[in-house]
Amino acid sequence: MNTLGKGVCRLSIVPVRAEASEKSEMVTQLLFGDHYSIIGATHGGAWLQIRIFYDDYMGWISANQHYSISEEYFEQISHSDYKISLDVCATMLYKKHTMSIVLGSILPISTQELFSPEEHLAFNGESKSLVQKREYDFLKLMAKKYLNAPYLWGGKTPFGIDCSGFTQQVFKICGYSLKRDAYEQALQGQEVAGLEQAQPGDLAFFTNSKGAISHVGILLEDQHIIHASGKVRIDLLDTKGILNTDTGVYTHTLASLKRILKK
Repeated sequence: MNTLGKGVCRLSIVPVRAEASEKSEMVTQLLFGDHYSIIGATHGGAWLQIRIFYDDYMGWISANQHYSISEEYFEQISHSDYKISLDVCATMLYKKHTMSIVLGSILPISTQELFSPEEHLAFNGESKSLVQKREYDFLKLMAKKYLNAPYLWGGKTPFGIDCSGFTQQVFKICGYSLKRDAYEQALQGQEVAGLEQAQPGDLAFFTNSKGAISHVGILLEDQHIIHASGKVRIDLLDTKGILNTDTGVYTHTLASLKRILKK
């Protein structure tokens, strides 16, 4: 597909919408450091249709939130082992101004440099290599940083997140790539036959009344699951589904289990 240019998110959070309108639903978000290709534009260019590099997700952003970059810098970002932020919220110095960024933001800082050659960025918060794969204990630690984050359709941050945004971000921080939506994530990884064979860190998928995959969460120890439903919370899981620990009511019907983490 031909593109109309390249961009990178240089704001803390940018909403990506289903249509070219502020009134359109938010389908996902760009966090600082996410890069993308422009594949379309409205007449006059007020809105840009983008394809996000990380997960191929498409949507529309306001042109006044677009930050243009060269093809060469786009390729550099695509192939560099940059850092990913591990703080729920951190402050960095960017072009001589302070900026707040959220957990899971990508920083153009590698092990070889303290500043991007193009952008003069400095960061003193906690971070790790983007490609470094981490184990379950680290994944659980990162997942719990999102606890009590309010549910937000299309959200990807500790201040508003949906179920698949939650799983995608947690695994991204741990060095594993997941698609954006739950039904896409259900096609990834190694199938787990049942709860008896499941391990902490596995993904659990759930169906709606029509039998379609509509929810996902991460297994913890002792038949618990962490997931975004109303807020990011920890509930019980059995072969029937998710048992809400506050109400004692089953809220989601278990459909399948997948293993993403490598030993």
